[in-house]
Amino acid sequence: MFELTLLIMAAGMGSRYGGLKQLDKVGPQGETIIDYSVYDAISSGFTKIVFVIRKDFEKKFIQNISSKYAGKIDIEYAFQDINDIPKKFNLPRNRQKPWGTAHAILSARNLITSSFVVINADDFYGRESFQSISDFYRNNNCFCMVAFDLHNTLSEFGSVT
Repeated sequence: MFELTLLIMAAGMGSRYGGLKQLDKVGPQGETIIDYSVYDAISSGFTKIVFVIRKDFEKKFIQNISSKYAGKIDIEYAFQDINDIPKKFNLPRNRQKPWGTAHAILSARNLITSSFVVINADDFYGRESFQSISDFYRNNNCFCMVAFDLHNTLSEFGSVT
């Protein structure tokens, strides 16, 4: 049976944004960007979602996001914990923020048993991206990446820094 997991990195603190942007509603019916990604993933044949979140907003996240998908797709949670690092590394004394992308993926290592795709919770990818990668993994057992021409990703208002 074909299995494909969507790993959604949603543990960001939104410090520059000023809050949990992954929970903000952007659509006409109050959809979040995550809602669009999950809908597109389900429509493209993904079989499981793993949300990487922080323990401190688990309840709010489940209430506002993942409870909508109960019965539609298998959902699990990985918790990004600053102390969950390989044994040969030491945590710097003043470090308080999570480690970033690689650390978020590492946080889900015990939950992913199939091919998987990693996305940011606050980026819009579009159904074609999910369908392209799902089609690829149905026929291949190696690595791939969906990429975009930079000039096609910039807003008419300019770049983001």
